[in-house]
Amino acid sequence: MRLRLSPLSNNRIQTEIQITGSKSETNRSLLLQALFPDLKIANLSNSDDAVVMQKGLAISNGNVDIHHAGTAMRFLTAYFASQEEKEVVLTGSSRMQERPIKILVEALRDLGADIVYLGEEGYPPLKIKGKQLTKSAVELPANISSQYISALLLIAPNLKNGLELHLVGKITSVPYIEMTLGLLHQIGVQTSFKGQVIKVDPKKEVDPKTLVVESDWSAASYFYSIMALVEPESQITLSSYRKDSLQGDSVLAEIYRDFGVETHFENHKIVLRKFSSPKPKTLEYDLSNAPDIAQTIAVTCFALGIGCHLSGLHTLPIKETDRLSAMKTELEKFGASVSITEESLMLQPSEIKCVDVSVDTYNDHRMAMAFAPLAIKTGFTINDAEVVSKSYPDFWEDMKKVGIEIKSV
Repeated sequence: MRLRLSPLSNNRIQTEIQITGSKSETNRSLLLQALFPDLKIANLSNSDDAVVMQKGLAISNGNVDIHHAGTAMRFLTAYFASQEEKEVVLTGSSRMQERPIKILVEALRDLGADIVYLGEEGYPPLKIKGKQLTKSAVELPANISSQYISALLLIAPNLKNGLELHLVGKITSVPYIEMTLGLLHQIGVQTSFKGQVIKVDPKKEVDPKTLVVESDWSAASYFYSIMALVEPESQITLSSYRKDSLQGDSVLAEIYRDFGVETHFENHKIVLRKFSSPKPKTLEYDLSNAPDIAQTIAVTCFALGIGCHLSGLHTLPIKETDRLSAMKTELEKFGASVSITEESLMLQPSEIKCVDVSVDTYNDHRMAMAFAPLAIKTGFTINDAEVVSKSYPDFWEDMKKVGIEIKSV
């Protein structure tokens, strides 16, 4: 599906949008529910990733295909490894079979797991024969995807002796680790996180409880970007959010003040308001704890003619695509000057020089969504626009509510 996006007819926006539950919180909650069936979940994400996670958890034997869902791959690897009498082949898309999982597999094997690679060493597909894991201490590099760490923490209450996880090196993506520990705390699991060591006590059962998933802050980022590009006196209301969010991407509220966007918390909603502010020449952010909003910020800066230096992005090359290379390629189509390293992106202040550009999405939902706000400034086409369903199936309809004109081509 190719979509043509055209600029707003009116740059003063007044609208309200309901965003479904966070994909990150949903998939963590689903795994906990599989371990403790007395748990219920409200405000589930309607994303493709959440759907495949639910389907995967329902399978006891046979083939489990999680398509492009990286979170599901990591979480289900740990889940099936720890479940006696379950034997599965865990696989995914061709891109998923290029995404490394060796660090997690080795940690699980150290705990006693039975996991065999069916293809290239270190990559899916995996043959997993579930068993009781009795060992309780393991080491893991701290500077890798936090999903490896969370995968182990989520199954820890179900392990006979709990888990003592030693993190080696600089810890990144701390908010995602704290999100996992926060959910464990909500269901009554005792945990501690001191220095480089995380401990999780075993727990045989939990009291019946409903976990209410907060709406997705990553999804909110695209509306922050839109607000940065429209006229003052505009307002967008998003629900349902809370001030004490478990999500690292809630740092958006602080970052986007630099772009003239205020965030007000009102009755489980956030109200975004645009105010007049001087435009900086360049901005610098370390996004180690919130790498998923890097693409959004880069596009916002480019649309405003602002330079930026975004660092802490070492996990982006192993996402749905190499996001750093993809951003460089697509921004340069519009005339941007971009340079990248293994963990950073630098954008020089520049103006949009090319129109009628076609943006490729690389099977990556965030490529499509991060570029969409640029339609405030210029018309262009998004290729394979349906990719947004991975995390935000209602995205294009919600863009129309903002006032962006969208047509199939």
